[in-house]
Amino acid sequence: MVRPASCVRNIERMDIVLYLLAAVLVLIGLAGTILPALPGLPVVFAGLFLAAWVDDFARIGWMTLVVLGLLTALALIVDFVATLLGTKRMGASKLAVVGAAVGTLLGLFFGLIGLLIGPFVGALAGELIAGKQLQQAAKAGVGAWLGFLVGSVAKIGLAFTMLGVFALSWWL
Repeated sequence: MVRPASCVRNIERMDIVLYLLAAVLVLIGLAGTILPALPGLPVVFAGLFLAAWVDDFARIGWMTLVVLGLLTALALIVDFVATLLGTKRMGASKLAVVGAAVGTLLGLFFGLIGLLIGPFVGALAGELIAGKQLQQAAKAGVGAWLGFLVGSVAKIGLAFTMLGVFALSWWL
């Protein structure tokens, strides 16, 4: 059955709108790798998945989507674990590690500033509760902050890896 020309044009327009939405999601996700208040990599994945769906998965197959999903999961794990390891690396107590995790989660509610200082304040508080001196507590806080920074850099790298995997699959 042949579709009327007006129907084809509407489908093409809808595809353009959906591709634009996919691009916006990817850009928001990339911003989320830098601004931790946004769930960066899951939003990047959603944008890439939408672009694949609009194309009826003709260029991007399920294998590529599985790889992109695994990279997204890896980014979430790396982001959380980097802060905890940074804290532990500085010789922090278990309470400081827990404090850094709680500080990171609570920091979500206070925007960018909360996410930047949450791990530090949480680790500091955990060490002080554990009875450590202020100098050791501050050292644990710095470790948490450095872990957060390393996690952010890793997320940016994984985001661009995802874009590269998608682009290669799209054009090859």
